[in-house]
Amino acid sequence: MERLIKSGTGWRIGWNPNAPEFKGLLGTDDWAIELTEAELNDFCRLLAQLADTMKQMAAELMDEEKIACEAESDLLWMEVEGYPHAYNLRLILNTGRGAEGEWQSSAVGGLLQATGMLKVF
Repeated sequence: MERLIKSGTGWRIGWNPNAPEFKGLLGTDDWAIELTEAELNDFCRLLAQLADTMKQMAAELMDEEKIACEAESDLLWMEVEGYPHAYNLRLILNTGRGAEGEWQSSAVGGLLQATGMLKVF
């Protein structure tokens, strides 16, 4: 399998199965960080969980109510904040290099969709 990079307005995600250590890539138009396979797997899994939680919360909130939800693994911490249909995403790596990143709500939908098509987890 070849190296794969998907990108859209305000987001980038990549997968290189032949890389020795850092097989994943996450970023925006302005920054990027390489991730291990385990970190990328956790990112995709936790993002899907957070998106599901936001979807479920939509029925319980009033239109103007904002919420924040977080999810964490041993490798990374993530938070979504905003409205169920439009929220920002934050990421902090808990181990190794230590990095922090954020995606605006306009980018999260595309990023979420791309994680589902990136590779088979």
